Amino acid sequence: MASISVLILTKNEAHDIAGCLASVAALSTDVHVLDSGSTDDTCAIAASLGATVTVRAFDNFAAQRNFGLHDLPYRNDWVLMLDADERIGAALIEEFHALVAGCDADVAAARMGRRDFWLGTHLRHATISPFNIRLVRRSRVHFEREINEVLVVDGAVAELRHPFDHYPFSKGMVHWLNKHNLYSTMEAELIAQRKAGKPDIGKAFFARDPNERRMHQKRLFYRAPARPLIKFLYMFIWRRSFLDGVAGLHYTMLQCIYEYMIVLKTREQLERMSEEAGTGASAAKPSVPLAGAAVKSKAPGQA
Repeated sequence: MASISVLILTKNEAHDIAGCLASVAALSTDVHVLDSGSTDDTCAIAASLGATVTVRAFDNFAAQRNFGLHDLPYRNDWVLMLDADERIGAALIEEFHALVAGCDADVAAARMGRRDFWLGTHLRHATISPFNIRLVRRSRVHFEREINEVLVVDGAVAELRHPFDHYPFSKGMVHWLNKHNLYSTMEAELIAQRKAGKPDIGKAFFARDPNERRMHQKRLFYRAPARPLIKFLYMFIWRRSFLDGVAGLHYTMLQCIYEYMIVLKTREQLERMSEEAGTGASAAKPSVPLAGAAVKSKAPGQA
């Protein structure tokens, strides 16, 4: 087998982990599962199928992936990164073998397509970012940004022909909604705290690295009014997600709902921060009693 290891991040993935591990069995025997504290049988299933399981408390996505790449006992420098609801096929595995065996020394990663599925329907048009860097030399990459993390690569990125498959709704609609409810909260906190970063218009449209281009596009998008409407027009009209039929319409609407949650939660977060700042300023301002008036102190929380 090629000198490739595998990293799979999990939390409560008992439904999907066996299928993911089965898809990488022909690629590697050095498979690592980094779990964030599952309460189901994820870890037991992974261990029973030969994976090395490590548990680490989740703090943010970039930190979790960086730990997974740089702090686990891999046998190889090349690592394939997957989520439990993703699968690779024989053709892509052959490309992995060929790349690792014959690529130039300056190649530090490989980019491949991703096929998203909704109840068996391939979302050919609705997927917004269909190309992903998943095969990397772990010694020459790292992640930045706490959510929707960005991979920074020190070297060239090879292009592969075959895609991997992604089943984001494999655990049902409730799971997808719960996950994106969490993501939208984290996105809103980053925006409100100004951690999302400043956009570069040139890089948003002309950066050669798709990851960098998408990062600056998102930063521009964060500052745009009517973001859910813009998202709908972009997906449904520009990317023609209507060509994916009913599945394309449903997926487009879900993405717009996700953006609307971010907008509302950001507003809520900013209002809360403003109230806290106002409370702090009022508390810091000394009161000046009228002459001859008695001053009575109050404990915190008293009316």
